Amino acid sequence: MTATRVIVVTGAGGVGKSTFAAALAARSAASVGVRVLLITVDPARRLASAMGVVAQGNEVVTVADGGAPFSVSMLDTRLGWDALIRRVAPNASVADRVLSNGLYRNITGRFVNSHDYIAVERLWEVTRSGLYDLVIVDTPPSRSALSVIDAAERMREFFASRLLRWLTLPASNRLIAVTSRPFFAVADRVLGSRFLSDVSEFFALFRLMEPTFTTHAREVEELLRDESTRFLVVTTAEPAPAAEAEFLAGELVRRGLHLSEVVVNRMIDDGTKREAATLAGSVVSGDLAVAVDEILATVEREDALCRRIAERHGCRVQRVAEAQRPVNDVAAVRALAGNLMP
Repeated sequence: MTATRVIVVTGAGGVGKSTFAAALAARSAASVGVRVLLITVDPARRLASAMGVVAQGNEVVTVADGGAPFSVSMLDTRLGWDALIRRVAPNASVADRVLSNGLYRNITGRFVNSHDYIAVERLWEVTRSGLYDLVIVDTPPSRSALSVIDAAERMREFFASRLLRWLTLPASNRLIAVTSRPFFAVADRVLGSRFLSDVSEFFALFRLMEPTFTTHAREVEELLRDESTRFLVVTTAEPAPAAEAEFLAGELVRRGLHLSEVVVNRMIDDGTKREAATLAGSVVSGDLAVAVDEILATVEREDALCRRIAERHGCRVQRVAEAQRPVNDVAAVRALAGNLMP
């Protein structure tokens, strides 16, 4: 079986990252026999509103509107954790005790960037299913994307931490019992003894799953660094998102990940460039002259950004012109897909 390829799409907010990820899925699906899954792990769920696709939980929805079909899946953190616990628990009894623990929902909602870890677990799951040739991941904006990428490593570090060892020390440890007595006395009055019992039980049960969690975390890290996994950064030429894109590209390279492409989105189209260049050689004045100068300055800034990225990061730079109409449905996504580089 051919290994599933992975493309992780990153970028600042508001640059069209989710729309580009959807267009990339549509274009990839047009290749004969390529089974494509697009996963959005962006909690803001921009992709759903852009495409008019709403999936419940981790449900996979097929987009088939006359074009080449591809699949879309939204990430559901709660269902993802439930499925993960059942998968990694040493037996059904331990899984049931974790899922029924009074603190389970609260702790996993905040635990080690819970959403991020479930995102990489979901990626691990679908790449091993054999159902897809290509999985495209639409990440949260910029630095939150790095949090997703680093989630597996943070989970391994947590299991090796002193905090987890302290939380799961046996109650018979006299030193802990003596030094912690004032804290537990106060906590008992404020939070109730059941709270402390739930805390102790949750982390004790959680540690029983350490071997599988740790193994999964290593496998996810290997997947992200594999030659079959590529990272894209989407930006526009405006100074703020461009600076963020260059930071993100540098961080991806520093982590040893395969940065294959930076996409500069919403660029001045060729027709507008030619028209502005023609007008610049004529006698124009007033608002028209100002508009021509602004267009030419923008073109110069776009060209300089593309050259700088190629030189600094040694990756391909794809230029995507501003869409002629809003990309807010599947038809517009497919139209954008037709303009992307192969």
